[in-house]
Amino acid sequence: MNAAHDSSRLAHYLSVYAHLQERTRAAKTLRELWFTMANETYQLFPYRQGFIWQLDGGQARLRAVSGLAQLADESPLTLWLRKLGRLLGDKLKDDPDFFNVQDMPEDMREGWTEWMPALIYALPVRDVEGRQLGVAAFALEEAPPDLAQDITLRAMSAYAFAWAALAPRRKAAVRRLRRYLGWLAVLVLAAAMFIPVRLSALAPAEVVALDALAIAAPIDGVIKQFAVQPNQEVRQNDLLFTLDDTTLRNRREVALKQLQVARADALAAEQKAFSNEQSRAELAALAGKVAEKQAEVVSVEELLRRVEVRSPGHGVIVFGDINDWQGKPVVTGERIALLADPKDAGVLIWLPVSDALNIEPGAAIKLYLQVAPLKPLEAVLTQTSYQAVQSPDGISAYRLRGKLVLRDDQERALARVGLKGTAKIYSEQAPLGYYLFRRPLASLRELTGL
Repeated sequence: MNAAHDSSRLAHYLSVYAHLQERTRAAKTLRELWFTMANETYQLFPYRQGFIWQLDGGQARLRAVSGLAQLADESPLTLWLRKLGRLLGDKLKDDPDFFNVQDMPEDMREGWTEWMPALIYALPVRDVEGRQLGVAAFALEEAPPDLAQDITLRAMSAYAFAWAALAPRRKAAVRRLRRYLGWLAVLVLAAAMFIPVRLSALAPAEVVALDALAIAAPIDGVIKQFAVQPNQEVRQNDLLFTLDDTTLRNRREVALKQLQVARADALAAEQKAFSNEQSRAELAALAGKVAEKQAEVVSVEELLRRVEVRSPGHGVIVFGDINDWQGKPVVTGERIALLADPKDAGVLIWLPVSDALNIEPGAAIKLYLQVAPLKPLEAVLTQTSYQAVQSPDGISAYRLRGKLVLRDDQERALARVGLKGTAKIYSEQAPLGYYLFRRPLASLRELTGL
Protein backbone atom coordinates (compact mmCIF):
# COMPACT_ATOMS: atom_id res chain seq x y z
CA MET A 1 0.00 0.00 0.00
CA ASN A 2 2.72 2.47 1.04
CA ALA A 3 4.77 1.70 -2.07
CA ALA A 4 1.75 2.22 -4.26
CA HIS A 5 0.90 5.43 -2.41
CA ASP A 6 4.47 6.73 -2.76
CA SER A 7 4.46 5.87 -6.44
CA SER A 8 1.18 7.72 -6.86
CA ARG A 9 2.57 10.81 -5.08
CA LEU A 10 5.73 10.74 -7.14
CA ALA A 11 3.70 10.44 -10.31
CA HIS A 12 1.61 13.41 -9.16
CA TYR A 13 4.66 15.55 -8.45
CA LEU A 14 6.27 14.62 -11.73
CA SER A 15 3.07 15.48 -13.55
CA VAL A 16 2.91 18.85 -11.79
CA TYR A 17 6.60 19.43 -12.50
CA ALA A 18 6.04 18.72 -16.17
CA HIS A 19 3.09 21.09 -16.17
CA LEU A 20 5.18 23.83 -14.52
CA GLN A 21 7.92 23.24 -17.05
CA GLU A 22 5.40 23.70 -19.83
CA ARG A 23 3.98 26.84 -18.25
CA THR A 24 7.50 28.19 -17.72
CA ARG A 25 8.42 27.68 -21.36
CA ALA A 26 5.15 29.26 -22.42
CA ALA A 27 5.91 32.49 -20.51
CA LYS A 28 6.73 35.27 -22.96
CA THR A 29 7.56 37.97 -20.41
CA LEU A 30 8.95 38.14 -16.93
CA ARG A 31 5.58 39.27 -15.62
CA GLU A 32 3.96 36.05 -16.91
CA LEU A 33 6.76 34.01 -15.38
CA TRP A 34 6.40 35.74 -12.01
CA PHE A 35 2.65 35.06 -12.11
CA THR A 36 3.29 31.34 -12.74
CA MET A 37 5.84 31.17 -9.91
CA ALA A 38 3.56 32.90 -7.40
CA ASN A 39 0.32 31.08 -8.29
CA GLU A 40 0.91 27.70 -9.95
CA THR A 41 3.62 26.45 -7.58
CA TYR A 42 0.65 25.85 -5.28
CA GLN A 43 0.12 22.54 -7.13
CA LEU A 44 3.30 21.15 -5.49
CA PHE A 45 2.28 22.00 -1.93
CA PRO A 46 -0.49 24.09 -0.43
CA TYR A 47 0.43 27.57 0.86
CA ARG A 48 -1.55 30.56 1.92
CA GLN A 49 0.21 33.07 -0.34
CA GLY A 50 3.25 33.25 -2.61
CA PHE A 51 5.57 36.22 -3.14
CA ILE A 52 8.19 36.97 -5.78
CA TRP A 53 10.89 39.63 -5.36
CA GLN A 54 13.39 40.79 -7.93
CA LEU A 55 16.83 41.66 -6.56
CA ASP A 56 18.61 44.44 -8.41
CA GLY A 57 21.32 46.73 -7.13
CA GLY A 58 20.77 45.83 -3.48
CA GLN A 59 17.04 46.50 -3.71
CA ALA A 60 14.20 43.97 -3.46
CA ARG A 61 11.30 44.87 -5.75
CA LEU A 62 8.04 43.04 -5.09
CA ARG A 63 6.94 41.71 -8.49
CA ALA A 64 4.07 39.28 -7.82
CA VAL A 65 1.73 38.16 -5.02
CA SER A 66 -0.47 35.11 -5.51
CA GLY A 67 -4.14 35.89 -5.92
CA LEU A 68 -3.51 39.56 -6.75
CA ALA A 69 -3.45 40.97 -10.24
CA GLN A 70 -2.06 44.36 -9.14
CA LEU A 71 -0.32 45.58 -5.99
CA ALA A 72 -1.11 48.77 -4.11
CA ASP A 73 2.24 50.55 -4.07
CA GLU A 74 1.88 52.36 -0.77
CA SER A 75 -0.30 50.00 1.24
CA PRO A 76 1.05 48.92 4.67
CA LEU A 77 1.30 45.28 3.51
CA THR A 78 3.28 46.23 0.38
CA LEU A 79 5.71 48.36 2.39
CA TRP A 80 6.17 45.53 4.88
CA LEU A 81 6.72 42.98 2.10
CA ARG A 82 9.44 45.17 0.60
CA LYS A 83 11.30 45.07 3.89
CA LEU A 84 10.74 41.31 4.02
CA GLY A 85 12.19 40.88 0.52
CA ARG A 86 15.37 42.79 1.45
CA LEU A 87 15.72 40.74 4.62
CA LEU A 88 15.28 37.40 2.84
CA GLY A 89 17.69 38.46 0.09
CA ASP A 90 20.35 39.15 2.74
CA LYS A 91 19.70 36.01 4.82
CA LEU A 92 19.39 33.43 2.05
CA LYS A 93 22.54 31.70 0.90
CA ASP A 94 22.62 28.94 -1.71
CA ASP A 95 19.91 26.75 -0.18
CA PRO A 96 16.26 27.43 0.64
CA ASP A 97 15.30 28.01 4.25
CA PHE A 98 12.34 28.36 6.58
CA PHE A 99 11.69 31.53 8.59
CA ASN A 100 9.30 32.34 11.40
CA VAL A 101 8.45 35.37 13.47
CA GLN A 102 11.48 34.83 15.71
CA ASP A 103 13.80 35.37 12.75
CA MET A 104 12.38 38.83 12.13
CA PRO A 105 13.72 42.04 13.66
CA GLU A 106 11.61 43.76 16.28
CA ASP A 107 10.13 46.34 13.90
CA MET A 108 8.75 43.59 11.58
CA ARG A 109 7.27 41.18 14.08
CA GLU A 110 4.02 43.07 14.48
CA GLY A 111 3.46 42.95 10.71
CA TRP A 112 4.27 39.22 10.65
CA THR A 113 1.67 38.57 13.35
CA GLU A 114 -0.94 40.51 11.38
CA TRP A 115 -0.32 39.16 7.86
CA MET A 116 1.76 35.97 7.96
CA PRO A 117 1.08 32.37 9.12
CA ALA A 118 3.55 30.29 11.11
CA LEU A 119 6.24 29.77 8.45
CA ILE A 120 7.72 31.24 5.30
CA TYR A 121 9.46 28.88 2.88
CA ALA A 122 12.00 31.04 1.02
CA LEU A 123 14.02 29.95 -2.00
CA PRO A 124 16.72 31.86 -3.88
CA VAL A 125 16.41 32.21 -7.65
CA ARG A 126 19.90 32.00 -9.20
CA ASP A 127 21.04 31.81 -12.80
CA VAL A 128 23.66 29.38 -14.12
CA GLU A 129 26.44 31.82 -13.16
CA GLY A 130 25.27 31.84 -9.55
CA ARG A 131 23.99 35.39 -9.64
CA GLN A 132 20.90 35.83 -7.50
CA LEU A 133 18.04 37.12 -9.60
CA GLY A 134 15.37 37.15 -6.96
CA VAL A 135 13.63 35.43 -4.07
CA ALA A 136 10.50 33.28 -4.02
CA ALA A 137 8.70 32.87 -0.69
CA PHE A 138 5.60 30.94 0.28
CA ALA A 139 3.60 31.57 3.44
CA LEU A 140 2.32 28.29 4.95
CA GLU A 141 1.32 26.69 8.20
CA GLU A 142 3.78 23.78 8.16
CA ALA A 143 6.77 22.63 6.13
CA PRO A 144 5.96 20.68 2.93
CA PRO A 145 7.11 17.04 2.52
CA ASP A 146 10.71 16.39 1.49
CA LEU A 147 9.64 15.11 -1.90
CA ALA A 148 7.66 18.30 -2.51
CA GLN A 149 10.66 20.38 -1.48
CA ASP A 150 12.91 18.43 -3.86
CA ILE A 151 10.53 18.91 -6.79
CA THR A 152 10.16 22.61 -5.84
CA LEU A 153 13.91 23.07 -6.04
CA ARG A 154 13.91 21.57 -9.53
CA ALA A 155 11.02 23.78 -10.54
CA MET A 156 12.88 26.77 -9.12
CA SER A 157 15.87 25.85 -11.28
CA ALA A 158 13.61 25.91 -14.34
CA TYR A 159 12.15 29.23 -13.20
CA ALA A 160 15.67 30.67 -12.83
CA PHE A 161 16.67 29.50 -16.31
CA ALA A 162 13.58 31.10 -17.84
CA TRP A 163 14.06 34.25 -15.72
CA ALA A 164 17.64 34.68 -17.00
CA ALA A 165 16.49 34.02 -20.57
CA LEU A 166 13.63 36.52 -20.40
CA ALA A 167 15.60 39.18 -18.52
CA PRO A 168 16.73 41.92 -20.87
CA ARG A 169 20.33 41.22 -21.69
CA ARG A 170 20.66 44.85 -22.39
CA LYS A 171 20.83 45.57 -18.66
CA ALA A 172 23.91 43.42 -18.20
CA ALA A 173 25.45 44.90 -21.31
CA VAL A 174 24.58 48.37 -20.09
CA ARG A 175 26.15 47.61 -16.72
CA ARG A 176 29.31 46.38 -18.39
CA LEU A 177 29.31 49.37 -20.70
CA ARG A 178 28.81 51.73 -17.79
CA ARG A 179 31.64 50.05 -15.90
CA TYR A 180 33.86 50.31 -18.96
CA LEU A 181 32.90 53.91 -19.58
CA GLY A 182 33.46 54.69 -15.90
CA TRP A 183 37.01 53.38 -16.01
CA LEU A 184 37.55 55.05 -19.37
CA ALA A 185 36.34 58.36 -17.93
CA VAL A 186 38.72 57.97 -14.98
CA LEU A 187 41.64 57.27 -17.33
CA VAL A 188 40.71 60.16 -19.63
CA LEU A 189 40.36 62.49 -16.65
CA ALA A 190 43.70 61.37 -15.25
CA ALA A 191 45.35 61.88 -18.63
CA ALA A 192 43.67 65.27 -19.01
CA MET A 193 45.35 66.43 -15.80
CA PHE A 194 48.65 66.39 -17.70
CA ILE A 195 47.45 68.49 -20.65
CA PRO A 196 49.59 71.65 -20.76
CA VAL A 197 47.61 74.86 -20.36
CA ARG A 198 48.63 78.45 -19.81
CA LEU A 199 48.38 79.68 -16.25
CA SER A 200 46.34 82.84 -15.87
CA ALA A 201 44.93 85.10 -13.19
CA LEU A 202 42.17 87.69 -13.06
CA ALA A 203 42.64 91.08 -11.45
CA PRO A 204 40.92 94.49 -11.42
CA ALA A 205 42.36 96.89 -14.00
CA GLU A 206 41.98 100.44 -15.30
CA VAL A 207 42.88 102.17 -18.54
CA VAL A 208 45.58 104.74 -17.84
CA ALA A 209 47.97 106.93 -19.81
CA LEU A 210 51.49 105.55 -19.72
CA ASP A 211 53.26 108.95 -19.99
CA ALA A 212 50.75 111.35 -18.50
CA LEU A 213 51.76 114.93 -17.66
CA ALA A 214 50.83 116.13 -14.17
CA ILE A 215 48.88 119.38 -13.88
CA ALA A 216 49.80 120.91 -10.52
CA ALA A 217 48.80 124.05 -8.65
CA PRO A 218 51.23 126.83 -9.66
CA ILE A 219 50.67 128.84 -6.45
CA ASP A 220 48.99 128.51 -3.11
CA GLY A 221 45.31 129.31 -3.30
CA VAL A 222 41.74 128.14 -3.58
CA ILE A 223 40.32 126.61 -6.76
CA LYS A 224 37.60 128.91 -8.06
CA GLN A 225 36.19 126.97 -11.01
CA PHE A 226 36.97 124.46 -13.74
CA ALA A 227 36.66 125.28 -17.42
CA VAL A 228 36.70 121.62 -18.54
CA GLN A 229 34.98 118.39 -17.63
CA PRO A 230 36.70 115.17 -16.52
CA ASN A 231 38.13 113.13 -19.44
CA GLN A 232 37.55 116.02 -21.84
CA GLU A 233 39.89 116.40 -24.81
CA VAL A 234 41.81 119.68 -24.70
CA ARG A 235 44.29 121.49 -26.91
CA GLN A 236 47.37 123.46 -26.04
CA ASN A 237 46.73 126.70 -24.08
CA ASP A 238 43.09 125.78 -23.41
CA LEU A 239 41.96 127.07 -20.01
CA LEU A 240 41.70 124.22 -17.48
CA PHE A 241 40.83 125.90 -14.18
CA THR A 242 41.30 129.14 -12.31
CA LEU A 243 42.28 129.98 -8.75
CA ASP A 244 40.56 132.59 -6.64
CA ASP A 245 42.38 135.92 -7.23
CA THR A 246 40.67 138.13 -4.65
CA THR A 247 43.63 138.21 -2.27
CA LEU A 248 46.13 138.81 -5.06
CA ARG A 249 44.11 141.65 -6.59
CA ASN A 250 43.88 143.33 -3.20
CA ARG A 251 47.62 142.88 -2.72
CA ARG A 252 48.23 144.45 -6.14
CA GLU A 253 46.03 147.44 -5.32
CA VAL A 254 47.86 147.98 -2.04
CA ALA A 255 51.23 147.57 -3.76
CA LEU A 256 50.28 150.08 -6.46
CA LYS A 257 49.20 152.62 -3.84
CA GLN A 258 52.43 152.09 -1.93
CA LEU A 259 54.39 152.51 -5.19
CA GLN A 260 52.63 155.82 -5.89
CA VAL A 261 53.42 157.05 -2.39
CA ALA A 262 57.04 155.98 -2.73
CA ARG A 263 57.36 157.73 -6.10
CA ALA A 264 55.82 160.92 -4.65
CA ASP A 265 58.21 160.91 -1.73
CA ALA A 266 61.15 160.32 -4.05
CA LEU A 267 60.04 163.18 -6.37
CA ALA A 268 59.66 165.59 -3.45
CA ALA A 269 63.09 164.69 -2.11
CA GLU A 270 64.60 165.11 -5.58
CA GLN A 271 63.15 168.63 -5.85
CA LYS A 272 64.45 169.58 -2.38
CA ALA A 273 67.85 168.10 -3.02
CA PHE A 274 69.03 171.25 -4.87
CA SER A 275 68.73 173.36 -1.72
CA ASN A 276 68.58 170.85 1.14
CA GLU A 277 71.45 168.59 2.02
CA GLN A 278 69.23 166.33 4.15
CA SER A 279 66.85 165.69 1.22
CA ARG A 280 69.87 164.92 -0.98
CA ALA A 281 70.92 162.26 1.57
CA GLU A 282 67.43 160.71 1.68
CA LEU A 283 67.12 160.56 -2.11
CA ALA A 284 69.01 157.25 -2.50
CA ALA A 285 66.92 155.53 0.21
CA LEU A 286 63.68 156.72 -1.35
CA ALA A 287 64.78 155.56 -4.79
CA GLY A 288 65.49 152.14 -3.31
CA LYS A 289 62.03 152.07 -1.74
CA VAL A 290 60.47 152.89 -5.13
CA ALA A 291 62.35 150.01 -6.71
CA GLU A 292 61.19 147.70 -3.89
CA LYS A 293 57.55 148.62 -4.41
CA GLN A 294 57.93 148.19 -8.16
CA ALA A 295 59.34 144.69 -7.63
CA GLU A 296 56.45 143.86 -5.29
CA VAL A 297 53.92 144.96 -7.91
CA VAL A 298 55.68 142.88 -10.57
CA SER A 299 55.65 139.86 -8.25
CA VAL A 300 51.95 140.19 -7.51
CA GLU A 301 51.15 140.63 -11.19
CA GLU A 302 53.19 137.49 -11.97
CA LEU A 303 51.15 135.56 -9.43
CA LEU A 304 47.95 136.93 -10.95
CA ARG A 305 49.03 135.63 -14.35
CA ARG A 306 49.36 132.15 -12.78
CA VAL A 307 45.78 132.18 -11.53
CA GLU A 308 44.63 130.83 -14.85
CA VAL A 309 46.01 127.30 -15.46
CA ARG A 310 46.15 126.32 -19.12
CA SER A 311 46.91 123.07 -20.89
CA PRO A 312 50.59 122.58 -21.74
CA GLY A 313 49.72 120.38 -24.72
CA HIS A 314 47.15 118.27 -26.52
CA GLY A 315 45.42 115.34 -24.82
CA VAL A 316 42.71 114.31 -22.40
CA ILE A 317 42.44 115.96 -19.02
CA VAL A 318 41.92 113.35 -16.29
CA PHE A 319 40.72 114.22 -12.78
CA GLY A 320 37.95 113.40 -10.36
CA ASP A 321 34.66 115.14 -9.80
CA ILE A 322 34.64 118.93 -10.25
CA ASN A 323 32.76 119.32 -6.99
CA ASP A 324 35.61 117.66 -5.15
CA TRP A 325 37.98 120.46 -6.17
CA GLN A 326 35.96 123.66 -6.35
CA GLY A 327 36.54 125.73 -3.22
CA LYS A 328 39.34 123.45 -2.03
CA PRO A 329 42.60 125.08 -0.83
CA VAL A 330 45.69 123.82 -2.66
CA VAL A 331 49.40 124.35 -2.21
CA THR A 332 52.08 124.91 -4.78
CA GLY A 333 52.95 121.67 -6.57
CA GLU A 334 49.82 119.77 -5.51
CA ARG A 335 48.66 117.54 -8.38
CA ILE A 336 45.16 118.34 -9.51
CA ALA A 337 44.83 116.57 -12.86
CA LEU A 338 46.70 114.57 -15.50
CA LEU A 339 47.11 115.39 -19.16
CA ALA A 340 47.04 112.05 -21.00
CA ASP A 341 47.70 111.22 -24.61
CA PRO A 342 44.87 108.92 -25.86
CA LYS A 343 47.26 107.32 -28.34
CA ASP A 344 49.56 106.25 -25.52
CA ALA A 345 46.94 104.28 -23.54
CA GLY A 346 47.97 101.52 -21.17
CA VAL A 347 46.47 99.39 -18.43
CA LEU A 348 47.11 99.48 -14.69
CA ILE A 349 46.48 96.15 -12.96
CA TRP A 350 46.30 95.34 -9.23
CA LEU A 351 47.13 91.63 -8.96
CA PRO A 352 46.25 90.25 -5.48
CA VAL A 353 49.06 88.46 -3.69
CA SER A 354 46.91 85.34 -3.38
CA ASP A 355 46.67 85.15 -7.20
CA ALA A 356 50.29 85.97 -7.94
CA LEU A 357 51.93 84.16 -10.85
CA ASN A 358 55.45 83.94 -12.20
CA ILE A 359 55.13 86.60 -14.88
CA GLU A 360 57.74 88.58 -16.77
CA PRO A 361 57.58 91.70 -18.98
CA GLY A 362 56.17 90.76 -22.36
CA ALA A 363 53.41 88.52 -20.96
CA ALA A 364 50.09 88.66 -22.78
CA ILE A 365 47.12 90.46 -21.21
CA LYS A 366 43.46 90.61 -22.13
CA LEU A 367 41.42 93.50 -20.78
CA TYR A 368 37.64 93.07 -20.39
CA LEU A 369 36.18 96.52 -19.84
CA GLN A 370 32.95 96.87 -17.92
CA VAL A 371 31.45 98.91 -20.75
CA ALA A 372 32.29 96.23 -23.35
CA PRO A 373 32.86 92.84 -21.69
CA LEU A 374 32.45 90.96 -24.98
CA LYS A 375 35.17 92.94 -26.77
CA PRO A 376 38.44 92.27 -24.96
CA LEU A 377 41.45 94.47 -25.64
CA GLU A 378 44.93 93.01 -25.95
CA ALA A 379 47.93 94.36 -24.06
CA VAL A 380 51.55 93.48 -23.31
CA LEU A 381 53.01 93.58 -19.81
CA THR A 382 55.72 96.25 -19.52
CA GLN A 383 56.33 96.68 -15.81
CA THR A 384 55.87 94.71 -12.59
CA SER A 385 56.40 95.72 -8.99
CA TYR A 386 58.71 93.54 -6.91
CA GLN A 387 56.98 94.44 -3.68
CA ALA A 388 53.30 94.24 -2.84
CA VAL A 389 51.53 97.46 -1.93
CA GLN A 390 48.03 98.30 -0.82
CA SER A 391 45.61 98.61 -3.72
CA PRO A 392 42.76 101.15 -3.89
CA ASP A 393 40.45 98.33 -2.74
CA GLY A 394 42.49 97.94 0.45
CA ILE A 395 44.11 94.58 -0.34
CA SER A 396 47.75 93.63 -0.69
CA ALA A 397 48.54 93.44 -4.40
CA TYR A 398 51.27 93.79 -7.02
CA ARG A 399 51.03 96.77 -9.33
CA LEU A 400 51.41 95.85 -13.00
CA ARG A 401 51.46 98.05 -16.07
CA GLY A 402 50.89 97.08 -19.65
CA LYS A 403 50.70 98.74 -23.04
CA LEU A 404 47.50 98.32 -25.00
CA VAL A 405 47.79 96.97 -28.53
CA LEU A 406 45.04 98.84 -30.41
CA ARG A 407 44.47 97.57 -33.94
CA ASP A 408 41.72 99.85 -35.25
CA ASP A 409 39.82 103.06 -34.56
CA GLN A 410 37.03 101.16 -32.79
CA GLU A 411 39.45 99.82 -30.20
CA ARG A 412 41.10 103.23 -29.84
CA ALA A 413 37.72 104.81 -29.16
CA LEU A 414 36.93 102.06 -26.66
CA ALA A 415 40.18 102.44 -24.70
CA ARG A 416 39.27 105.67 -22.95
CA VAL A 417 41.45 106.67 -20.04
CA GLY A 418 39.68 106.07 -16.73
CA LEU A 419 37.55 103.09 -17.80
CA LYS A 420 37.74 100.09 -15.50
CA GLY A 421 37.36 96.37 -15.98
CA THR A 422 39.03 93.03 -15.38
CA ALA A 423 42.39 91.96 -16.77
CA LYS A 424 43.44 88.37 -17.47
CA ILE A 425 47.20 87.94 -17.21
CA TYR A 426 48.80 84.89 -18.84
CA SER A 427 51.89 83.14 -17.54
CA GLU A 428 53.89 80.06 -18.58
CA GLN A 429 52.34 76.67 -19.34
CA ALA A 430 51.65 74.08 -16.64
CA PRO A 431 49.68 70.79 -16.35
CA LEU A 432 45.91 71.15 -16.17
CA GLY A 433 45.90 69.46 -12.75
CA TYR A 434 48.17 72.16 -11.34
CA TYR A 435 46.00 74.84 -12.95
CA LEU A 436 42.83 73.47 -11.32
CA PHE A 437 44.27 72.68 -7.90
CA ARG A 438 46.76 75.53 -7.54
CA ARG A 439 44.56 77.57 -5.22
CA PRO A 440 43.40 74.61 -3.08
CA LEU A 441 47.01 73.43 -2.76
CA ALA A 442 48.12 76.90 -1.74
CA SER A 443 45.37 77.08 0.89
CA LEU A 444 46.30 73.62 2.16
CA ARG A 445 49.91 74.68 2.40
CA GLU A 446 48.94 77.74 4.43
CA LEU A 447 46.95 75.57 6.83
CA THR A 448 49.47 72.75 7.21
CA GLY A 449 52.75 74.55 6.61
CA LEU A 450 53.95 71.79 4.27
